Amino acid sequence: MKKRRMFWDIVDKIKADIDSGIHEAGSRLPPERELAENFDVSRPTIREAIIALEAMGYVEVKTSSGVYVIAQSNNNNTPSEENLITAFELTQARALVEGEAAALAANSITDSELDKLSQTLDRMESGIEADKADREFHEIISKATRNNAILLSVKKYWELRDSQEQIKSAYNGVCSQSIQDRMIEHRAIYDALKEHNAHAARTAMHAHFNRLINALFDISEAQALEEVRKKTSQSRDLYSLNHLVG
Repeated sequence: MKKRRMFWDIVDKIKADIDSGIHEAGSRLPPERELAENFDVSRPTIREAIIALEAMGYVEVKTSSGVYVIAQSNNNNTPSEENLITAFELTQARALVEGEAAALAANSITDSELDKLSQTLDRMESGIEADKADREFHEIISKATRNNAILLSVKKYWELRDSQEQIKSAYNGVCSQSIQDRMIEHRAIYDALKEHNAHAARTAMHAHFNRLINALFDISEAQALEEVRKKTSQSRDLYSLNHLVG
């Protein structure tokens, strides 16, 4: 990911303020206009950051009231595993690690490993245990780096992806909607590795995860907007005067 979307920087800053206690649990964040001025960004950027923070469980948007900080579950002041890792954070970490893994692998991958990668692509395309083949594809690349620390890191990321329901659900939603994109991206990674082109391999891997993280954001935004619609509809029903003027 060559260029990080600006709203993620705002997400990091607001999270830091929440973690440090500047914004306490239950308190209301400053209005959108004030946040935009404080961070010197546009109001749409603030809206994107708030949607991401809500999806990550840091804030709750209350219609006609404001944005409120949610108390984080903890044990001895240590965040629980569920709150520690989000689909957004996992995807960003995977992009950073696996991008470099692909670059390293391009210099050391063997013909045998390339054959195995090709087989996983065939299985993904046929739909036969596609998710399992996807995991094997990434693990073969990490193994080809000849660096066990990278291999263990990638395996751990996949364990998190498959074991935490929130992350698993988010990824399932993205993958089910973009099978063709996934195949194109994986084949681009394979082609770069076959050419032993480290730069192209890194770029292709980053492009893959860039599409994933933006797709995750699109889904969370749609869910947040749907929640807003529901709350608005409930308020409309509650305060409607149709029964008086009908």
